[in-house]
Amino acid sequence: MTSRTTNQADVIPLRPLPTAADPAPHDVSQDLPRGLPPEPLWRDLLGEVLRRERRAQGRTLKDVSDASRISMAYLSEVERGRKEASSEVLAAAARALGLSLADVLALAGERLVSLTAARTRSRSRSLGAAGGHRPVGAAGPVRPAGPAGPMGGVLLAA
Repeated sequence: MTSRTTNQADVIPLRPLPTAADPAPHDVSQDLPRGLPPEPLWRDLLGEVLRRERRAQGRTLKDVSDASRISMAYLSEVERGRKEASSEVLAAAARALGLSLADVLALAGERLVSLTAARTRSRSRSLGAAGGHRPVGAAGPVRPAGPAGPMGGVLLAA
């Protein structure tokens, strides 16, 4: 009998393959205090702004899609926050709505600030009720006194 050997190496996976007994992947939203919404995503905010502006103008998705030369399906996904649109796509959608890219980004930024402020107030109330500390940055950024330089020094705040 002759034995034939093949040139095969043992494959060692970098990560073990999941089994049925493994827990589901970690859900980051479980780390949030109860009652606090998750931090908003930029793509959701941009999509919200585009959709709100389009509807305020009484325009259809097809109309804006044709004017911007963005496929209707893709524009819909951008509006729903399902796609991370490039700056070119955002600029084309903004122009089709009679806005500049800066206008769209500013409106999304304003929305982010208002949502973040609401989250901070909710967190302050929940921590205050539980005897916790104020959220970091609630009273503005803490800066070291004196010339600490780019590497800074140790700053302790109570």
